[in-house]
Amino acid sequence: MATYRLGVVVHPAADVRSSLDVLVEWCRRHGVEIVAPDGGRGVEHAGVAGLDGSRFAATVDGVVSLGGDGTMLGAMRALVDRPVPVLGVNHGNLGFLVEVQPDQLPAALDRLVGDAFEVEALPCLRVDVVVVGAPEEGAAAGAVAFNDVVLARRGGESAVTATLQVDGAEYGYYHCDALVVATPIGSTAYNYAAGGPVLSPSTRSVVVSPVAPMSGFARAAVLADSDEVDLLLQAPSREVVIETDGVAVATAGSGDAVRVRVQRDAGQVVRLDPLRHARTNMAKLGLLGVPLRGDQLRGLLPPEVSAVIAPDPPHPR
Repeated sequence: MATYRLGVVVHPAADVRSSLDVLVEWCRRHGVEIVAPDGGRGVEHAGVAGLDGSRFAATVDGVVSLGGDGTMLGAMRALVDRPVPVLGVNHGNLGFLVEVQPDQLPAALDRLVGDAFEVEALPCLRVDVVVVGAPEEGAAAGAVAFNDVVLARRGGESAVTATLQVDGAEYGYYHCDALVVATPIGSTAYNYAAGGPVLSPSTRSVVVSPVAPMSGFARAAVLADSDEVDLLLQAPSREVVIETDGVAVATAGSGDAVRVRVQRDAGQVVRLDPLRHARTNMAKLGLLGVPLRGDQLRGLLPPEVSAVIAPDPPHPR
């Protein structure tokens, strides 16, 4: 039987050393090979072998993500052309994607390598910018997002003005500070903060939401994931930043078109207790609307809920 090759991706700044040490020791005792992407920060002290990005994505049997939702999103983007199960260990804040707490890691690894888990298949958004007068394949070709694609105005520039085109038909225009195109799992992030609806993970849909709309559409539009979505930038938009999962990948301007297409089953998230995870996420979503800091909330909640709320960072002096 071939040796199980387990990849690890870590948050570059969070202190995940305790979980990494547990992971390395567990792999040693169980005869599991552990590897990390070359250049990945945070694994140097553990002696984990590094592989270049393409070889890492092509050869791992599963991946453990040590960090928060952002770390897990990065791991899934790296594996989008060959999805494998990704287990998220929470070293972040609330965390909607990650399911496992650090003290649960050994038992979770037993289930991951033993194939005793369920897979939550997630779609991603593929984005491209077709620039006026440029080749058909634009500046953001190959960029993917599991949460959202955002068109945001650069500081000091005019608002984002764009026509929404679906399957070639124009639906109307937006004039706003930013436009968010979100998947169901991304609908609880920037889209939710902008007043957009929460989409059930079981729906095959995307949502387009304006941030601080000034004219045109002032509401979100929910579309099928099979729809071909194009956002046609118009004057006075001069320079718009395109972000995928919060990472700037390109810029565009008036006359350019931002194409967003859905790729189904692009990510595989390990779920050990799907029902409990869904219930916990609904509780977390409700907490976002409570005008209290994390330290204020912890004293009001049951221990099993307060344990997932990270301490507030110290206030800068």
